[in-house]
Amino acid sequence: MSTEAGNATAHYLYAIADSREVQKCDCRGINGSPVYPISNGRTTVMVSDVPNAKMRPERRHLAAHHGVLKYLMSQTTVLPMAFGTIVDGDDGIRGLLSRKEAAFIEQLGRVAGKVEMGLRVAWDVPNIFEYFVHVHPELRTMRDRVFPRDREPSHEERIELGRTFERVLAEDRAASTGKVREVLSPHCFEIKENPPRNEQEVMNLACLVARDAIQAFEVGVLSAARLFDDNFAFDYSGPWAPHNFAELDLSP
Repeated sequence: MSTEAGNATAHYLYAIADSREVQKCDCRGINGSPVYPISNGRTTVMVSDVPNAKMRPERRHLAAHHGVLKYLMSQTTVLPMAFGTIVDGDDGIRGLLSRKEAAFIEQLGRVAGKVEMGLRVAWDVPNIFEYFVHVHPELRTMRDRVFPRDREPSHEERIELGRTFERVLAEDRAASTGKVREVLSPHCFEIKENPPRNEQEVMNLACLVARDAIQAFEVGVLSAARLFDDNFAFDYSGPWAPHNFAELDLSP
């Protein structure tokens, strides 16, 4: 987001916080610039100054962005901004806070005292299609029918096999995700299912967890992993700022 304000300083936005909880920030942000608060009423935006309204997603910039969020999380509850959010001028910031104050306060209350933990589960197999052929007789029978020894399969047969594979893949993902959610739900306030990044990925979960329940969540992940064989790889991460649970509408 960017607003026009003549030659006003451009501000890079890191996070929204409660004005009563954040007065300063002893850390540096993008390009090593100081991070400081701009407040209006009950809410504050933590910002640093940048020379223009565009920010390239370079590794150093991403590292600075996440470093500021990590520092802020150690101090208070925050609603993290997406990378590259820039507003021109103090008036643009205060106008945003004024328009969205009620929504920001509601969301700050929703994530207060909580962090985001990520869990990705993938099939740890050399070839996902061959693995599914091995574990699903229905798919194996169709594969053998579509690829007989004496002829090449038709285009329609290939499409039919591909659709069956996609259906079985989706069914297995849903069943596996359900098993994991059942184990993790007692340790989470919310669980969000994000789309798998690739064909090998079984699930990509974002979990909203109390700060003092991270260890219990980790134990839950280990318990869930024991429900699966060695063809499944579990990888959890965090704590992070609650990106998946901050629904920030910055539109005018």
